[in-house]
Amino acid sequence: MLAWEKSGLPFNKAHENRLLRQGPLVGRTEGSIEFRMQNISSVLVQMGLDRIKGYKPANNVGSGVEQHIRKALADTRVFESDETAQTADEQTLIRRANKLQLKRFDQVPDGIAKPQQVPITSNAFVRDPKVRAWVLKEAKGICEGCGSNAPFEVDGLPFLEVHHVKHLAQKGSDRTTNAVALCPNCHQRCHRSSDRDAFTETLYAKIGRLARE
Repeated sequence: MLAWEKSGLPFNKAHENRLLRQGPLVGRTEGSIEFRMQNISSVLVQMGLDRIKGYKPANNVGSGVEQHIRKALADTRVFESDETAQTADEQTLIRRANKLQLKRFDQVPDGIAKPQQVPITSNAFVRDPKVRAWVLKEAKGICEGCGSNAPFEVDGLPFLEVHHVKHLAQKGSDRTTNAVALCPNCHQRCHRSSDRDAFTETLYAKIGRLARE
């Protein structure tokens, strides 16, 4: 159905639902299949993949159901996702950004001016892996807060954490002008320390690409 939708071809959801109940999902009710499709939509959104517009993502998909859907998608290889696609799924974001760090950037990624919040087991923001990769690549393994080397490597890449100077929850953007690469200590300092506001001001002062929002 998704392929038909992308191609602009008409289809009837009720008819497809009936075919499923007469075939591979015999014995299931129309409502249960509708709910299953909504669960699949929710997982696809988390992974940064397209979904069928007629199936609104379900709220609060259980972790067991989510993992079952992810495995089924991986096994069928129906979706070969664009590694630059935006995603609200943290592990997908990290995996994609790690791959992008190994590639050359011809230009600074645009990012997301107003990241959309989507429901998963808890709410998460859709983010751009190109922004994460570019910021980490630009840092060259050096914390942009304290100037120290990354404390260790993960998969051959220096480990730094990407921090949004104006937090996403405060309507900050997911852009290179609002993101910095920090060691874990500096990242926690931005969130927890008594001098976090003053420390944030030093980031604006020393990192030329940052823009106040």
